[in-house]
Amino acid sequence: MVTPIELGLILTGQDLIDFKEYLKNPTCTEQGLKLFREAEELANTWLQ
Repeated sequence: MVTPIELGLILTGQDLIDFKEYLKNPTCTEQGLKLFREAEELANTWLQ
């Protein structure tokens, strides 16, 4: 039996600092908000 490969990401330096800051204060662009609206509309059609 083959052991599955575990994927992981290790951030260091400025990448780690930026990621931690983003987790504290995430931002959302207008394009991101549009995507959420479209996803909500699609999900609502599935419930009917």
